[in-house]
Amino acid sequence: MRPLHFLLATFAALLSTAAMAQETTTPNTAEIPAEELLALDDSHSVESAVTPEEQVSIPLLDSLIYDWGRRLSEHNSEKLLNALVAIDTVDLPASQIPDSVYIARLEAIGSAIPLSYNNVVRNYIISYTTRNKGVMSRVLGRSQYYFPIFEAELDAQGMPLELRMLPVIESSLVPTARSPKGASGLWQFMYGTSKGYGLEVSSFIDQRFDPTLSTRAACKFLKHLYNIYGDWNLALAAYNCGPGNVNKALRKTDGKGGFWDIYPYLPKETRGYLPAFIAATYAYHYHDQHDITPAESLVPLATDTVRVHRIMHLEQISSTIGTPIEVLKALNPQFKQQIVPAVRGRSYDLVLPLSEMGKFLDNEATIMGKDTIYLAEYMSPRKNGEMPTFVIDSKIHKVKSGENLSAIARKYGVTVKQICKWNNIKDPSKIRVGQKLEIYLK
Repeated sequence: MRPLHFLLATFAALLSTAAMAQETTTPNTAEIPAEELLALDDSHSVESAVTPEEQVSIPLLDSLIYDWGRRLSEHNSEKLLNALVAIDTVDLPASQIPDSVYIARLEAIGSAIPLSYNNVVRNYIISYTTRNKGVMSRVLGRSQYYFPIFEAELDAQGMPLELRMLPVIESSLVPTARSPKGASGLWQFMYGTSKGYGLEVSSFIDQRFDPTLSTRAACKFLKHLYNIYGDWNLALAAYNCGPGNVNKALRKTDGKGGFWDIYPYLPKETRGYLPAFIAATYAYHYHDQHDITPAESLVPLATDTVRVHRIMHLEQISSTIGTPIEVLKALNPQFKQQIVPAVRGRSYDLVLPLSEMGKFLDNEATIMGKDTIYLAEYMSPRKNGEMPTFVIDSKIHKVKSGENLSAIARKYGVTVKQICKWNNIKDPSKIRVGQKLEIYLK
């Protein structure tokens, strides 16, 4: 047994008699199922497995250890705090790490958002650092690219940098994540909310998937919520379930306005939201103490941006300068059809690997000249020797009884494959009466 582990075990042994003598005990909270913890690529639901009535207090034994340290002189307390933070817990199961260590580590983070600790938070920490190690490993790998984007915008808007962890809870840092309820992107914006914050959503582009623009919108939304409540914990709760649900909970607490005061009255999913946020923050800072290593990310960390003023297919770039199409798609997830829809005076930012930017600029004319190859289906016929124009106007077709995709395709002079592509249809035989299909006309 390592010396520091032995020291903790000794503390526990000395205090166990006192703990057993207490008349009240803290019930053990069942561990939270792994599938209810993290937003695994296609869901942002984070639900707590505990009921509102269950304890959210610090377990008795470790409270005694922690209080013992608190009663030391300030000088010695600081030494104890530093010692607890520095304890090597790699070989110690997360469920056996004393609460005093978890508390000291959370305090040492120095967050502008209160990182409270109790049984609920403890169970989330244990799950993040045990059953969900693989997910956290991938999150750590992706964070190397996405966190600088988040931090730059948070800093520009004067907001706590700790909010960078929110997309970890929402989407596991998967930019194209979708929830069953329709929330999309890193920050899991609903369609209506995204439009209200200036994000463009169409069949060609969904800026909820744009890491930079969605982060800017999310920061504005979070700042608005903070201005309502003056409390980041409540702002986070409102981000998850809406201000209406938070306001209802506040009315039931006789003027007590903290997250843990309204905890029993929040929706089940939201009760687990802040604890998951705290636990993810802990796991990010102390992953090495739990033998969690960052996975390799396919997204290049060094990138640059160019403004595109003309419609372009990403394959035009890939086929010319050799950048893998998967890399281009990963850097530009907002372009749903792999097309930059820069028409009618619109322009969009295109992200490229920094190492490829010179090639792009040197071969821009060649790249643009390939539009007739990769964008033929969107080009109008040539008239009187004029250059063809690109048409991305659409018509909504409402499926009638007895119709199938073949008949609809013939009606508009397009193919079944195109309709499926435009409407994200995986099985052409499964369309329903009343379904609205977007058709792009030449």
